Amino acid sequence: PGLRVERRQLLAGVAGAGVLAQSQANEAEAKPINNEWEVVNLPLPPEVVLLDIAFVPDNPKRGFLLGTKQTLLETNDGGKTWTKKGLEAAQDEGFNYRFNSISFSGNEGYIVGKPPILLHTSNGGDSWERVPLNAKLPGTPVLITALPGEGQAEMTTDVGAIYVTSNAGLLWKAAVQETVDATLNRTVSSGISGASFYTGQFSSVKRSPEGKYVAVSSRGNFYMTWEPGQTFWQPHNRASARRLQDMGWRPEGGLWLATRGGDLFFNNDEKNLENFKQVNFGARGFGILDVGFQPDGTLWAAGGSGTLYKSADGGKKWKRTKSADKIPGNLYAVKFVNEKQGFILGNASILLRYIGA
Repeated sequence: PGLRVERRQLLAGVAGAGVLAQSQANEAEAKPINNEWEVVNLPLPPEVVLLDIAFVPDNPKRGFLLGTKQTLLETNDGGKTWTKKGLEAAQDEGFNYRFNSISFSGNEGYIVGKPPILLHTSNGGDSWERVPLNAKLPGTPVLITALPGEGQAEMTTDVGAIYVTSNAGLLWKAAVQETVDATLNRTVSSGISGASFYTGQFSSVKRSPEGKYVAVSSRGNFYMTWEPGQTFWQPHNRASARRLQDMGWRPEGGLWLATRGGDLFFNNDEKNLENFKQVNFGARGFGILDVGFQPDGTLWAAGGSGTLYKSADGGKKWKRTKSADKIPGNLYAVKFVNEKQGFILGNASILLRYIGA
């Protein structure tokens, strides 16, 4: 009788495993939310926040996805399916890295994260080596940009330090001569509203393809810009009474600006980065967290609680993607690699892939 019970348990276990395998296979199928976006199933726990994505220019089907909890996934089919990538170079005892940014130039790539870490690959991500960072590095690396030329890269921290290297991170040279704190202490009297409340960090730092930067103060009181050749960051008053949520560069030049109340503003004048016009938007009170640009000029604005808007006319008119309301999380970043290859990254391990024509 004992044997029969064990056999029953074994058969039940086999049947259960079969059901589990079937359910996992079903779960692995991507779920379209409409005819333009699908939700990609990822081998991740639900609490991971996805932070950046990049593809190898010499092999556009091969890419990497970063996030919190030391998340590094790789794809070899253009982002349809993803697998976990082990990183021996980041197996520090007691540390759980948050990988903030990834960038490639040719087969050479870099990853930065928090606590401060720099990883480098010269073979398209097949293997990654750790490059030591100076313990006195001001702030946490939040952005890395691989530049043309072997060993060339630019790294930015959340306190506004910008460094360039020509030997894959062994030596760094400061591009900004004055700390943000020093700049603000010097310019507070010139009428930058909220500068005295600066907490020492940026909540967002974005770089244009030409190497210009825009950064939002962590409280959203004001923003700062920097471009190559300047010795310090330039502070600016915000364009709205509402605090800033995020800002970024537009492909045709100028900036976009989102407030914490859901308003969106565009700046069309690169020579005057404080001249903004409000966009007729109506985001139902949900803050817009990022604006992404398809090469054909289509705009996508993503935000809290699955908020997703599309504009096909350069931002004059917007249409809400209602089917995205069912997404159980916030959409943080819109990234288009090329016309047909686009992704939206969110919290709760949410990744949307563009499937539009």
